[in-house]
Amino acid sequence: MFVRFSVLLFLLLSMSASVSASAALPDFRQIVDGSAPAVVKILVESEGRGRQGAEQMEQVPEYLRRFFEFRGEQGPQQRPRRNMGSGFIVSEDGFIVTNHHVVEGATSVIVRLLDRREFDAEVVGSDARSDLALLKIDAEDLMAVPVADDDDVAVGEWVLAIGSPFGLDFSVTAGIVSAKGRSLPTEAGENYVPFLQTDVAINPGNSGGPLFNLEGQVIGVNSQIFTRSGGSIGLSFAIPAAVVRNVIEQLRESGEVVRGWLGVSIQDVDKDLAESFGLDRPRGALIAQVGVGSPAEKSGLESGDIILEFAGQPINNSADLPHVVGLIAPETTVQVLIRRDGKDRRLDVTVGGLDADQRPTVAATDGERQGALLGLVLETAEDAMMAEMGLPGGVVVLEVRPNSPAEDGGIAGGDVITRLGSKAIQSLEDFESAVGQLQPGQSVAVRLIRRGAPMFLAIRVPQPEQ
Repeated sequence: MFVRFSVLLFLLLSMSASVSASAALPDFRQIVDGSAPAVVKILVESEGRGRQGAEQMEQVPEYLRRFFEFRGEQGPQQRPRRNMGSGFIVSEDGFIVTNHHVVEGATSVIVRLLDRREFDAEVVGSDARSDLALLKIDAEDLMAVPVADDDDVAVGEWVLAIGSPFGLDFSVTAGIVSAKGRSLPTEAGENYVPFLQTDVAINPGNSGGPLFNLEGQVIGVNSQIFTRSGGSIGLSFAIPAAVVRNVIEQLRESGEVVRGWLGVSIQDVDKDLAESFGLDRPRGALIAQVGVGSPAEKSGLESGDIILEFAGQPINNSADLPHVVGLIAPETTVQVLIRRDGKDRRLDVTVGGLDADQRPTVAATDGERQGALLGLVLETAEDAMMAEMGLPGGVVVLEVRPNSPAEDGGIAGGDVITRLGSKAIQSLEDFESAVGQLQPGQSVAVRLIRRGAPMFLAIRVPQPEQ
């Protein structure tokens, strides 16, 4: 009797666990039935790569790549190449979204629907910075899928991808959102996309395909994977809906994309810098340099300001700032919260514009003695050097004493110091005066130019010896 009761109890518990597990897992069938007809396969033909093109491809890091299926031989001869990716229909009259890198350099683009119909596609516009492209086919009464109106995506929520990995048409994979706001700078060092990270199985051929939430809305466009093998290892990245909506609307209206632009060089705030600026913790984007005539300069932003909020969006690290600014229409005035001289201030900042073919640049604005307290040997920078950098003055680091506060803070020979704490440094006298106002144990921010690039470092003033 006891054995029978134990077996019965085990079966009941097993059934209960099975029912609970089934209840906890979503049923994706309704989403697939309602959305799959709007997902397309994209067949691209482009000019073949020569030897130089092949060598450039070999230089792309294997562990982080944009992906789509290559077909045909690769070699030094110029031969047509056939590639494939995925996409999705966003309007009944034939507008289709995919990745820029799927159609880049295409001489022919064919769109294949789920019912096997094929259409020649026109590339309406393509944007390398966001890796998005808009296509148009001559068709009507197509099934379209909606792009989510908001970005209320939660880490841990279920998501679904449909695409054509390795040419296996209209495959479905599912997973969860692993993280939001991932920064993956482009080859040009630009960083305008706060990627969604998921563990959805994404492989070559999925590029440009949609990422759905459980309501059947597109919350992202699959774009990149992290891999060492060339296949999925559970780290995939999608362009979020906010970027998709902004870019596609502009491509549809004008065929190109204009982004918000400030004209500043920024860096992260570490623990020591946070302390030196009076912050309770590391946060914000520290402005290392403000461009001459830039929107930032015209709005009153200065080198040494830390941007804590921009247009109501918190800026937790420097990578957050271009994500926010890039989505703001040029000539829009927004409120910005900054930390300046140890106090929070609010400024009205008018955002400028960066055209599709423009590259962001930031132009600079602005006998031997020892900075013995900090362990530095300095001299006033030559006028010719300062003129070349576009700076009014500074002091050059000739030597950093071993085991000194300057060495601990990362100062190096050849650095040009232009600011110490809140004091502008144009001469040795300025530097000595600023050092004289420092307090023992204080962490002070130092702005310097290193190999033409501005940055801030933090130095801790030594305590007097007992």
